[in-house]
Amino acid sequence: MKKIIWVIDDDIIYQTIINKLIQKSGVFSANSSFMNGKEAITTLINTLEKDNNCLPDIILLDINMPVMDGWEFMEEIKKIKSKIDKHIQIYIVSSSIAVEDRNKSKTYTDIMGYIPKPISVNDLIAIVSNE
Repeated sequence: MKKIIWVIDDDIIYQTIINKLIQKSGVFSANSSFMNGKEAITTLINTLEKDNNCLPDIILLDINMPVMDGWEFMEEIKKIKSKIDKHIQIYIVSSSIAVEDRNKSKTYTDIMGYIPKPISVNDLIAIVSNE
């Protein structure tokens, strides 16, 4: 079964590239893009109220964004986790080479991995096969 993927990243060029890679990979049934964590968490809450089948299987999350960054998004998702009856795999996808960011990502049980940008089609396929 194909997966639903969400991309949360404020870089419009990256969004364009990753959406092409998602289509090229052929392993996703749907994808949505968000410019910051606030947009994504609002959509997640609205989706929870309507249709759990539309929740993402995988989230690719950037760290540094305006409005709500990746870490703030992770804190918000913790608050609503009990309402989510689907296991959502979250991957940090970042251009940050800071060791602190990599180490911080390991403190969240919902973060499955840390992928440095640029991401590839093979990375996407590997993520899906890890499920």
